[in-house]
Amino acid sequence: MQFELFYFFLFMLAFLYASVGHGGASGYLALMAIYGIAPQEMKPTALVLNLFVSLTSFIQYYRGHYFKRNLFLMVAIASVPMAFIGGMITLEDHLYKRLLGLLLLFPIFRFFFFKSPAEDELKPYNSFGALAIGGVVGLLSGMIGIGGGIILSPFLILLKWTDQKQTAAISAAFIFVNSLSGLGGMLTKGISFNAHMWGYVVVAFLGGLLGAYLGSKKLKQDALKYVLATVLLVAAYKLLFTSA
Repeated sequence: MQFELFYFFLFMLAFLYASVGHGGASGYLALMAIYGIAPQEMKPTALVLNLFVSLTSFIQYYRGHYFKRNLFLMVAIASVPMAFIGGMITLEDHLYKRLLGLLLLFPIFRFFFFKSPAEDELKPYNSFGALAIGGVVGLLSGMIGIGGGIILSPFLILLKWTDQKQTAAISAAFIFVNSLSGLGGMLTKGISFNAHMWGYVVVAFLGGLLGAYLGSKKLKQDALKYVLATVLLVAAYKLLFTSA
């Protein structure tokens, strides 16, 4: 029963994350941590899941003409090499779970409190700021085993560089390239995948496919954001206050 519940939660996380343009690694990591999977298996497994879900999400939002290529290139140029470096860094299990719990607070605050700017409120991006944000987010992403969209997207919204769906499109592409880079860094140290990883991939891909399609075309995202934020709040609490 626990194993079946794990797959159900995995499907729902992929669906919810993809519906708002994210790959979901932070959610998958929290889920795997709660189920007692070792961090050395969690990180690469989550990044592989990220690749499938974020690519699916990006394709849907790109087709909707929400992708701002120049802004993406600015943040990605700095983030990709830093994600590779971060992927080479190994954290102690206790510190790893605490840092993951803290990073979950980024999407929680974004989904609960940050509203999408109106079109007339959008501002031109600052190149230096985009590079700096990309570099810091890339390093943290590689260290934890996420794509970084959960950290990047609040900055894009808060700085009013993108609206909600433009943020989703950029985040999805950002997650994909950082996940590849982070995996590359981990390869230099050796990778251990979870034995059930390809089963996880199938479930996450199906959830992500459905979530990305409905999120980019059919569903209003506000309700989905609040559901996802609530789920992440529970996961953050467990990682910060109940993990050994």
